[in-house]
Parts: sequence; structure tokens; C-alpha cells
Amino acid sequence: MDDQSSKADVTSAAEDLLEVFTRHQQAQPLVVPAGVVGLLYRIRIGIEAVTTATGKVSWVLVWAVFVLGLVSVVTRYIARFIQRDIIFGEIFDLQWMLFGALVLIGLNYGVLEGVNPRIDFWWADFTNKTKAIIDLLVHTLLFLPFLVVAMRTLWNWSLAGMGRSFNGSWSTWQFWKIWEQSTDAGGLPRGPIKLMILIGFFLMATQIVAEIVKQILVLMGHEDLAGVAAHVAPVRIE
Repeated sequence: MDDQSSKADVTSAAEDLLEVFTRHQQAQPLVVPAGVVGLLYRIRIGIEAVTTATGKVSWVLVWAVFVLGLVSVVTRYIARFIQRDIIFGEIFDLQWMLFGALVLIGLNYGVLEGVNPRIDFWWADFTNKTKAIIDLLVHTLLFLPFLVVAMRTLWNWSLAGMGRSFNGSWSTWQFWKIWEQSTDAGGLPRGPIKLMILIGFFLMATQIVAEIVKQILVLMGHEDLAGVAAHVAPVRIE
């Protein structure tokens, strides 16, 4: 009896998987209309393609930081064993710079995936249009202006780290010869990581623009073009 029940469960599970696969195969292709709606959709897709690419780069940088951290730990214990200091300033600098880079170029991917926490218990119960209105107001009135001001503030500072003088001129096009150097022994140049801060904020701002476009599409009644997925409301703990 148990064997028959087990076989029935396996058969049922297989049929469910086949049904899901068949439904996916029979899904109607997405029809992108012309005009403003089509333009908004293509803007969203283009920005999110860049965001997805930077997210993949972040994963590569995670492993790079892990390997460099492992090297630092191994050399530390080897130095303790042989009673001699083994210090690689380049590895230490590269580790924290890559860690900062992966965070900066991964900010936009976090916005795309919606990893930012929601502080209210009612968010999951809101309709997609209500969510779109709230996010549109927050992104347009608060988030995007903050990023614009941040980029405007970081512009001269970042370029100065790459070697541009305060009057806006460059002494040479070979910026790697004039960018800001580390004051630590064996340290790597600091100009590139300063520029990465500006790039990270810019990438985040572009994804915020994509989110605004997505919310406009939802309010226009095109949730399919906005890529809105249905989420099950979490269990409340009150």
C-alpha cells in the first residue's frame, strides 16, 4: 500500500511538472506596442540589461575578494610559523578596493532585485498600482534627486583623484601617471577607486530611472511590460 502511494505521489509530481513546462512553452509572446509605451519598455530593458551585467561582475569580484582574503590569512599564519613578517601591501589594498568596487557596482543590481527591506507590514497586501504610486513618489522626489546631488558633488573630487587639476585641465592624457597614489608602503593608486564611487552612483541612478519607467508602465496598465511579478504576502507577526 505504501509503495502504491509513493508511486502515485511521484506520478502526480511528474504530471505537475509537465503541466508547468507545457504552460511555459505555450505562453504567448510579449507584444510590445509602438509609441510612448514601446519606448518606455525598451528603455527599461536596456537599463536592466546593463544592471544585470554589473551584477554578474559583482559575483566575480566576490570570489576575487575571497581569494585575496584567503591569501592574506595564509601568509599571516606562515609568517607566524617562520617568525618573519610577510606583508603584501598590494594584496591588502587590492582586497579592500575590490570589495568597495563590488558594493558600488552592485547597488543598481540590488535595486533591480528589490533587496531593500520594506519597513511596513502592509506592503505585500497593496495592489501593484498602489505600490507603483508610492515608489514613483519616493524615487522621483527623494531618491533620484539625492543621487543627482551626490554625483554633482563627487564629480570634481573623483576626477581630481584621476589626476585632473582644479582648473579642469589635464597635464597629460596618460592619466595613470598622474592619478592619486596611496600614501602607504606598497599601496595601490587610489584614483581608480575614487572614480568607481562616481560610477557606482551613476549606475544606481540609471536603475532608479528604470524603476520609475516601470512604475509608469504599471500606472498605464501595462504590468506585463513592467515585468511585475506576483508575490505571496508574508505571514504577519504582530
